[in-house]
Amino acid sequence: MTSIIKNRAVVADDWSVVRASDDGALPQVDALPAGRVLVPFALWKEAREALVAARGKDALGVWLAPDEEPADLVADFDQISLIGVDFPMFRDGRGYSTARLLRERYGWRGELRAIGDVLRDQLNFMARCGFDAFAVRADKDIHDALRAFEEFSVKYQGAFDTPQPLFRRRAALATESQT
Repeated sequence: MTSIIKNRAVVADDWSVVRASDDGALPQVDALPAGRVLVPFALWKEAREALVAARGKDALGVWLAPDEEPADLVADFDQISLIGVDFPMFRDGRGYSTARLLRERYGWRGELRAIGDVLRDQLNFMARCGFDAFAVRADKDIHDALRAFEEFSVKYQGAFDTPQPLFRRRAALATESQT
């Protein structure tokens, strides 16, 4: 079984990421692997009812490609327990915006997992955007990647994980100490 980083700990991953075949064909619902599955949004749109009937919420997740609109998934939040965001290559950063939209605009509170070309250098920034789970690329050391969260002790800008920028946090501390 593979491992992922979830809530800043290395844990066993019991989800299977389903992808289209090399020719772009989506798998049939009855041909999906047993257990919990993270399916592409295209398959979700095509077979939503069959997937929910076959798996149920606890064993069903959907992943978004960089060019897919997260707003299109909002109405289905109550039917899934995991959203994945695919990073097909290191230099494609659209997934960061997708994560912020899912968390801040659309209110997703379930697991938000980064999948694909996920590397140590990205983890801290992904967490700042709202990711809480990371499927680090298989050829990388997941325990080394976990140390990425220790590299920055102070966060200057506001983001999902720390909404107020540093200058506002310092001003609030100064006000508290004066009272």
